[in-house]
Amino acid sequence: MIIRPQVTGAQVRVRLSNAYGTTPLHVDAASAARAGTGAGLMPGTERPVTFNGLPGAVIPAGGEVVSDAVPVVADTATPLAVTVEVPQMPPVVSEHPVALQTSWLAPRAVLPTADGRAFEVPLTSWLLVSGVEVLAPRPVHAVVAIGDSITDGVGSAPDAEARWTDALAARLTAAGGTTTMAVLNAGISRNELLAGSAAGGAAPESRFEHDVAEAVGATDVVLNIGTNDIAAGRDASTIEAGIAAFADLARAGGKRVFLTTITPSDAGAHGTPPADATRDAVNAWVLAHGREHAAGVIDFAAAVADQAHPERLAHTADAGDGLHLSAAGYRALAAAVPVDALTGSPCLADNSPVRVALSAAESGHATGGRSAVPECRTHRAESPDSPCTDAGLTVLECWTHRAQMLDSPLGWGCRSR
Repeated sequence: MIIRPQVTGAQVRVRLSNAYGTTPLHVDAASAARAGTGAGLMPGTERPVTFNGLPGAVIPAGGEVVSDAVPVVADTATPLAVTVEVPQMPPVVSEHPVALQTSWLAPRAVLPTADGRAFEVPLTSWLLVSGVEVLAPRPVHAVVAIGDSITDGVGSAPDAEARWTDALAARLTAAGGTTTMAVLNAGISRNELLAGSAAGGAAPESRFEHDVAEAVGATDVVLNIGTNDIAAGRDASTIEAGIAAFADLARAGGKRVFLTTITPSDAGAHGTPPADATRDAVNAWVLAHGREHAAGVIDFAAAVADQAHPERLAHTADAGDGLHLSAAGYRALAAAVPVDALTGSPCLADNSPVRVALSAAESGHATGGRSAVPECRTHRAESPDSPCTDAGLTVLECWTHRAQMLDSPLGWGCRSR
């Protein structure tokens, strides 16, 4: 699986999930490396992933494991490749079905190589890996985006990293200094605010503990959800109560919450006259009363609505189905987020670059010796007991959300891109 880090560090930890499995998941081996071209690896960068010192693990049904620290350099410019070898795929696999990343399977136990030729079977889901954590030289806070297919990025091109969360991450990185934050995408296609399902995963309130509270470094959360509840026929007051309940839960858990309006749609059950009326009522409530429950309100609907017909998406923001957004539409959502209102990362106040020294192989250069990338520099805080003097663990996105029945041959390993 290929994951693009949002922070820089010299060690990572890998999370493997059997959250939706009905039988134990046996993992024979795993590795992490800096990704090369396609399914390949950057030569000289692959490192074994161990679990309590062992090369493999058995994950019970409903469980998750976190690896030991792996000495692999993570930086924002180069994706990481995580390879998982299993002797047999279980009947139910925990996955993120709309990865918007190309993935590959190898039909037998093989050693990952620079050219990646053995990984010849493509797929479009993330399997088994539910997260990667990076040990950063200085603490970097994170904002979690929780929602449905709009947050998942449906409508944007595969392998383009064009979700609104990707665009927001780029804005925060460009701003630099204390504004810098990692962005964790906890969107699930078909997700509903008020009900969980096999197709759409657990409702936000039910998955708050795992996706938000347990996300290391997360200080803020943006809730963008409700269109599927409208399509399901739920009334405005019920949706408003659900939004308030989630916001109150997050605040009680010490998180700063930002609520968004629901983006317009003229697609099927999302765009009937009753649906339009419900969406208008919910959005009016969010704008008028959202701040009673949250740190702020973001008007996503206004950012992408057709000015002449606000009940539908603007032509440039529409991916073509009247519901999901184009890359331009997702950029508009990211632009609507008031980045100065987010918590940011106070330990980055000096705005100095944080990088790690790479070997020639790790940096992708053919020459010997060390590359010109400077060593990590830890921010020196004024107070000797300041948390800014400690390295910070930041969880990167790749969430496992739902179960998928698979009919796979024995001995398939997986890697995504």
